[in-house]
Amino acid sequence: MFGYIIVNKQEMKFREFDCYQSYYCGLCQNLKERYGRSGQMTLSYDMTFVIMLLSSLYEPETDQSSCKCIAHPFEAHPTRQNRFTDYAADMNVLFSYYKCLDDWNDERKLSGGAGSRALKKKNALVTEKYPKKAEKIYTLLEHIHLYEKAGEKNLDLASGCFGEIMAEIFAYRQDEWEDDLRRMGFFLGKFIYLMDAYGDMDKDAKSGNYNVLLLKKQEASDEAEFEKDVYTILKMMMAECSRAFEKLPIIENVEILRNILYSGVWCRYEMLQRKKEKEDA
Repeated sequence: MFGYIIVNKQEMKFREFDCYQSYYCGLCQNLKERYGRSGQMTLSYDMTFVIMLLSSLYEPETDQSSCKCIAHPFEAHPTRQNRFTDYAADMNVLFSYYKCLDDWNDERKLSGGAGSRALKKKNALVTEKYPKKAEKIYTLLEHIHLYEKAGEKNLDLASGCFGEIMAEIFAYRQDEWEDDLRRMGFFLGKFIYLMDAYGDMDKDAKSGNYNVLLLKKQEASDEAEFEKDVYTILKMMMAECSRAFEKLPIIENVEILRNILYSGVWCRYEMLQRKKEKEDA
């Protein structure tokens, strides 16, 4: 369900993308060093956004280094790591474990079974470190599972649970910025859930899997009305998320973060629209 909080590289300056990539590579190295190859496999651009957001807000000391890896075996590339890299890596492992477990229990996906076994001990370490967050994320994923199993038609219920998960991840600690961070995470999480459903509509229509947008489409008078409604809902989610973001006193890397929130998150949607246009031509 991750993979939507990305940059629009075409609209970035080279130095901005290099900075963004250094946080991504720092997360990759952190996952490998602390959780091994199986932890590294959970790497996501979504958590890179979390690192940059929290780093820009709290301005911690950040170590800058360089490394070589499988993706860049011949030339060292820059990395940035700080305490939020550790935090994002922990949250990545925690969420990935529960998602794999859910995939195995729900659909008996082999990848889910293998992933949950590989991450079980690592998840136990994170759960011990963040027991309240772990319990809340697990409970919310269980609620999503129950809504999907019941064929729930209300767009806000399952997507709201995923929003609460992201809110929990964004809220690093209880302080003056917690409410705005939670609001950001909540609406971004709802956007992610609904975008994921939108992208999976064709696949789920063939397989018969639950998809809340397929249920909504059945109630629409025509295709154009449905597409307009979905776009309006997605736009509202990101408007609320961005409104909360702009309340935060962020200066460092603010243009990179805005690139993601105002443009990058729409890249998948625009790709799907281009695909539809080709199919209809």
